[in-house]
Amino acid sequence: MELVIDIFNYILASILIGISGAWIFLIKSMLDSFTKTPYLDKFVTTVLDKPKVSIIVPARNEEELISKCLDSLLEQDYRNLEIIAIDDSSEDSTGRILKKYAENNSKIIHVSARPKPEDWMGKNWACMEGYKKTTGELLLFTDSDTKYASNLVSLAVSHLLSSNLDALTVIPKMLCLDTWTKITLPILSTFLHTRFSALRVNDPSKKTGYFFGSFFIIKKKVYDAIGTHEGVKHEIIEDGALGKKVKEVGFKLKMVRGEHLLEAVWASSWLTLWNGLKRLMVPLFLQNRGIAIGIFFAVLFLLLMPFPILIYSVLFFKSTISFFLLLISASLASGLIYCAGFIDAMKGVHVKAEYSLFAPVGSFIVVTGFFVGMLQANSKTAISWRGRSYSMREHVTNSISV
Repeated sequence: MELVIDIFNYILASILIGISGAWIFLIKSMLDSFTKTPYLDKFVTTVLDKPKVSIIVPARNEEELISKCLDSLLEQDYRNLEIIAIDDSSEDSTGRILKKYAENNSKIIHVSARPKPEDWMGKNWACMEGYKKTTGELLLFTDSDTKYASNLVSLAVSHLLSSNLDALTVIPKMLCLDTWTKITLPILSTFLHTRFSALRVNDPSKKTGYFFGSFFIIKKKVYDAIGTHEGVKHEIIEDGALGKKVKEVGFKLKMVRGEHLLEAVWASSWLTLWNGLKRLMVPLFLQNRGIAIGIFFAVLFLLLMPFPILIYSVLFFKSTISFFLLLISASLASGLIYCAGFIDAMKGVHVKAEYSLFAPVGSFIVVTGFFVGMLQANSKTAISWRGRSYSMREHVTNSISV
């Protein structure tokens, strides 16, 4: 029996050593992303043109946040712009708020989106409805829960034109409005600094393309060339899909840091957080079930398993080499998870460091959300978002490739 336990311990220790190596790589990638990603406001200005910018703001059930967004857009020092504010069949007072803003300011154009067709995602349809009203050479897509510094649009236009770009996306400061998101997001976002980091997006030799939905500005002719939002009408993560298309077609895309200039809400409640986690896994599962299951188990072992293994190694510790090795490797892997969460909490999502102490809880929430997403992927209500439920079975999405 002792031999079996020793073999079991050695196997677990070997897995944990591999997990520790993976976390060292992830932490290095995250630090590289923080230190090497260019900033929106650090560039050489060579073009002073000020083409008209059409800002497209889709809004559904955003009565609590939409006023802050519109106020910050109206305070922009860039004058040659119009704001297309789209009410996406809201069930609260969002539509009335947009209408009042439009009545009081000529820069705002209020659009009531027609009922969403069955084969469209809601936000994608609203963006398309807004696009039809635009008259600008540049299109700026943003979310209704964002807040802008007064010089953000000026900087973005100048950066885009001076760098001869076709599209530019800005990394926002992610606001976490509830405790569960503050615990969970630092753990989840460590992965974004590898697969979807600015270093990969800005590297012409890499295929990675990505937009942050809170802010991406694109030339109108480029938007038309990639098929507009109609080309991604089935995508639940439409901003990622559009960014990917821009890069695939060969247009010049750049991702820059702008946390000091732009704020966006990642999740406003537990329900939004939970649906957001499922939203990440469902498209992967429907693309390729086998690979998605493999990714789930990789995330399970990377994020969660070091903690119960550490508890096991302490509770059942015996003075053997196998238990000693297991204790050391489990402590190392668990410590690296804490380290990654702490770094991202402080430098990435900007929440208090003490939230990183709850890393095991955040890991459990992420893993459970992914698992439930796989279980519900084929249901008629696989994804709930902004008060709508979607069945994804008929659509193979391409926003996040497996």
